Amino acid sequence: MTVSAVLSQTAAALALSPVLIVDDSRAQRHLLRRTLAKWGYDVVEAASGEDALDLCEKTQFDVIVSDWMMPGMSGVEFCRALRKRSDRPTYFILLTAQNDTAVLAEGLDSGADDFLSKPFQAVELRARLRAGERVIQTQQALARKNDALETALDDLSNAYDAIERDLRGAAKFQEGLLPKHANRFGPADVSLLFQSSGHVGGDLVGYFPVNDAEAVVYSVDVSGHGVASALMTARVAGYFSDSAPDRNIALAKGKNGYHLRPLPQVCATLNSVLQSDDDTDQYLTMLIAHIKLTTGHVTLCSAGHPSAAHLTGDGQCKFIELWSTPIGLMEDGAYETAELTLTDGDRLVLYSDGITECPNPNGDLLDEDGFAPILQTLGGCRPGTFNTGLLDALVKYHGNAEFPDDVSAAIIHWSPDG
Repeated sequence: MTVSAVLSQTAAALALSPVLIVDDSRAQRHLLRRTLAKWGYDVVEAASGEDALDLCEKTQFDVIVSDWMMPGMSGVEFCRALRKRSDRPTYFILLTAQNDTAVLAEGLDSGADDFLSKPFQAVELRARLRAGERVIQTQQALARKNDALETALDDLSNAYDAIERDLRGAAKFQEGLLPKHANRFGPADVSLLFQSSGHVGGDLVGYFPVNDAEAVVYSVDVSGHGVASALMTARVAGYFSDSAPDRNIALAKGKNGYHLRPLPQVCATLNSVLQSDDDTDQYLTMLIAHIKLTTGHVTLCSAGHPSAAHLTGDGQCKFIELWSTPIGLMEDGAYETAELTLTDGDRLVLYSDGITECPNPNGDLLDEDGFAPILQTLGGCRPGTFNTGLLDALVKYHGNAEFPDDVSAAIIHWSPDG
């Protein structure tokens, strides 16, 4: 196969647009056309810079070979005008007899990519064209990749928007799992505090009545964060439903209505349910309180949860420590109980570790030593004000309202006189 045939196949394979030749000399244009045609290029001719500029308005040329010195618009002026009108990639070669460095620099400043001395040598012209082809192909490949990247980014943005909508919907659903933020059971005011660290969280606080003389308050913290944890809280909320007592694992139906199962048995039952689930390795901690509304007697049962805080009416704060294991972590859990009696003005706070492990800007955790003074300061507040004050104090300690973990609490305020 001849060299010309190889070059012709190469040019055809590159599939570039026609080469534009701009020269006021018909003989020079004819020579260039014949040379390029032998290499397989399609050629379009223009006799002036003005004509070439008009052609460029209608056709995209990947490579342009233009004489420098022409009547009217010179090759440098044509190049400068072309660059102003279009940002499409075009490899621009100037034909010139100039060899002065300052003059050639002017050509580069105008936007030219290369020079070819007149009279040109075919081998040198071919080398310049091949260099131009490589540049154009690289620019075209980059443009295609940029287009693909923009498409991918658009798809990603649309997917993110869809996820964002779903998460907002999930947050509303999770909020709907919580009972009213405040309720009164006889002498007990029960209020809930909940703020997730993201769209959805793994904390759950709630309550349900057993009968007219008893109520249950609980605080749950599911391991991990995000959607998986939120789904588990939804599941647990169903197990402690106050609207469907037949499905509530803490309640048993007797001849005279429902009664509460022993709290360690409630924890063990929930543990068995999670242990039998092969589809998840999640576990949770829980603190559950059984309140006798006639006496203020409270039974607490813990499953690896932070200690309940008992704030007395005279401002004393005590944390009730219980040894226990989380639910769902092992087959045979141990769930310890404690008992106390609430008197007028007392508060019992069941909270997640998002409170005591809340860090300040230096990374120091609040801990029980920092939590107790906050509770004591708020001791005389009414239930709603108490919750707001507690959240404000945590924001002040942390430095902002974007907590690293879910913050939740269930607060029992014992006030027999209302």
